[in-house]
Amino acid sequence: MMLWTIFVILLILWLLGLIGHVAGAFIHLLLVIAVIVLIINLVRGRP
Repeated sequence: MMLWTIFVILLILWLLGLIGHVAGAFIHLLLVIAVIVLIINLVRGRP
């Protein structure tokens, strides 16, 4: 559950940054981290 929370928070921050054009490369780094968290969660097989 904690990984899903982190994933959602990172995804929201990325979307806000994408809309506001803030922090450039940092926003894309957040997206990459969010995708990694999602993949880890899927591999572990937790709903």
